[in-house]
Amino acid sequence: MLENKQQLPQESYPDADYFIYCLEAVDDIERDEVTDVQKHLEELSLQYGVASIHNTCDSIEGLENSLNALVLDDHNFTDYEVIYLIMKGEANSICLNDYLYTLQEIAELFEGRLAGKIIHFSNAKVLDLDQEEAQYFLDITGAKAVSGYGNAFNGITSTNLDKVFFNLFKDDEHRLEVVEELHKRHYNLCKMLDFRMYY
Repeated sequence: MLENKQQLPQESYPDADYFIYCLEAVDDIERDEVTDVQKHLEELSLQYGVASIHNTCDSIEGLENSLNALVLDDHNFTDYEVIYLIMKGEANSICLNDYLYTLQEIAELFEGRLAGKIIHFSNAKVLDLDQEEAQYFLDITGAKAVSGYGNAFNGITSTNLDKVFFNLFKDDEHRLEVVEELHKRHYNLCKMLDFRMYY
């Protein structure tokens, strides 16, 4: 079972066939507090009818356990289009408990187990991969795409743009059309945050 799982009950969404799995890095998973991210996910379900599961981790082991439990134990795994990661880090790494892990290391942890998923990073971390790094991540994990933002947080959170992005995927699974529509609707914000997708 997933530990510390904050779930909007799936019974509330009898027709839902589309879920977001959100994993948020926190300082200490023992601290039981509702994060801003959880509030935004609730808004996502109320505004757009996109159901989600929110989980937290504070170490690389926690990240691995959470995603393994999702992949191996959750019978609805095929319904998750997007795995949404809220973690600090640099261009090609994430930061957990003051340790940096490259996306190559993360890819190797989940070799072949993220097939068909979109891995989306909030702008808590900059996502800046060269072609080889992106291709390695996609090839090893089997993910359909990895997306995020090229510009640092600087007081502007990507949360509202993330919500629109997830909602667009609910209605259209063609990633290029989704990205095009996102830019059409929120061009200035996409440019300001430097939205990018590697596929």
